[in-house]
Amino acid sequence: MAVERIYLDWNATAPLLGAAREAMLDALAMPGNPSSVHAEGRAARAVIEKARRDVAGLVGAEPAHVTFTASATEAANHVLSPFYRMGKSRVAVGRLFVSAIEHPAIRAGGRFPADHVSEIPVMRSGVIDLEALAASLAVHDPADGLPLVAVMLVNNETGIVQPIQDAAAIVKKFGGLLVVDAVQAAGRIPLSISELGADFLILSAHKLGGPKGVGALVSRGETLMPEPLVRGGGQEKGHRAGTENLAAIAGFGAAAREMTADLVERNVMITALRDRAETGLRAAAPDAVIYGDGSKRVGNTSFFHLPGLKAETGQIAFDLEGVALSAGAACSSGKVGASHVLTAMGEDAATGALRLSIGPSTTEAEIDRFVLTFAKIAARRKLAGKAA
Repeated sequence: MAVERIYLDWNATAPLLGAAREAMLDALAMPGNPSSVHAEGRAARAVIEKARRDVAGLVGAEPAHVTFTASATEAANHVLSPFYRMGKSRVAVGRLFVSAIEHPAIRAGGRFPADHVSEIPVMRSGVIDLEALAASLAVHDPADGLPLVAVMLVNNETGIVQPIQDAAAIVKKFGGLLVVDAVQAAGRIPLSISELGADFLILSAHKLGGPKGVGALVSRGETLMPEPLVRGGGQEKGHRAGTENLAAIAGFGAAAREMTADLVERNVMITALRDRAETGLRAAAPDAVIYGDGSKRVGNTSFFHLPGLKAETGQIAFDLEGVALSAGAACSSGKVGASHVLTAMGEDAATGALRLSIGPSTTEAEIDRFVLTFAKIAARRKLAGKAA
């Protein structure tokens, strides 16, 4: 008999929401190009603008400040650029500062040369070292151009929430710009781009129940913007050329709208499930390590290590039991390697860690089965140790 599977890897990608699927099917049936002026084109344009309003509402932004892209990675490559304009005037951006725990799409540096990218360390708690950020910006020469700082709001591996408002205050003190990767935060915690103090937010549809293949760059204003990464026609106000992916954008908007509603209540429920899982982990293996346990975390994520068990081995063991979770971030074609996040936190990353990430449709029964499976794996580890 086939094992009934459960999905506990929402940080890699969230299951497609029914509302998003319906919106996409409706959009697929529309014949018009959103740039056409006839009735069919105007109908397609209306779908995009509705989605733009819904995505803006997710992060407390103005709809006009939402630029749709093909992914969060594209949005990162767009905004992480030394090439900015204020109106028709070019503005020099001299150096990029990224925290040590950023997603690889940010750590790659976008359009900056490698020697113009500096790393800001994090403390053992997994939280960015704000004093180090201030010290780095203090020695930056403004004559070389504005400093651009990238700090994620929620870490994709540990779920640790970064002090973005404090970081923003430091960045503004030194006249810089702040880019915030909000991919793992959107739809999980309340967001307001202005309250955060960010100049730009990066979003991804498929992390919150929308389709894969669409993301967004959200700006606080339109005065200072990066030069386009994708050039061609005048779509997205000239910020991102190419005929818009109507169906994907429609699904993004529907997912954003659904995940904005009842966000706080939903997060309380999900956090309770995560806490139930961690209580079970500790009961089954008191020596299990939960990274970021003492820091502020988003409610859906647990990053844990069972001493003596390699993350890859653990992931396979869970998979054979019908439980889908991950060994760190899912961003390298399934490759399991040492976690740069754990390394940045001063932890031993050699054996890695496993990541449980859940969502609105996760049930207590699924969490209990995860705990039971973990207990079986932990028991086998003990037997293997005795045999050795």
